[in-house]
Amino acid sequence: MALADLLHQDAIIPALRVNSKKQLLQELAARAARITGLSEREIFDVILQRERLGSTGVGNGIAIPHGKLVNIHSIVGIFARLEQPVDFEALDDQPVDLVFLLLAPEGAGADHLKALSRIARVLRDQDLVAKLRATDSASAIYAFLNEEQTSNAA
Repeated sequence: MALADLLHQDAIIPALRVNSKKQLLQELAARAARITGLSEREIFDVILQRERLGSTGVGNGIAIPHGKLVNIHSIVGIFARLEQPVDFEALDDQPVDLVFLLLAPEGAGADHLKALSRIARVLRDQDLVAKLRATDSASAIYAFLNEEQTSNAA
């Protein structure tokens, strides 16, 4: 599963300015609502509910919040690079500055897990992460994420 299948250029937020985890999740929900046509509140509630089970801050300044929604028809990703890191209660207690929100249909079981796994693998690439942190250009971030797909597909 390629990130390009989940992530469109308008789903990149290259320099998001937020002050807290809650504000970050609200901004991601707002962008996801514009892309999917779903209710911002519904999206926010689903990702907040998932965070209550345990932080999706996976370490190294990266978080992968995710959730399943009844009315979404395909898996959708939103990527945000934060201007300033925020406390995300991550596993390594480090603040987060790169966030990949993943939303999936209620019945997307295996595909949802494959997408999460793919995102986690991609964001373990230290060279790619350094490139993502070094730019605030949406088109560059999109290209970096898709370039990684091409090089790993071979």
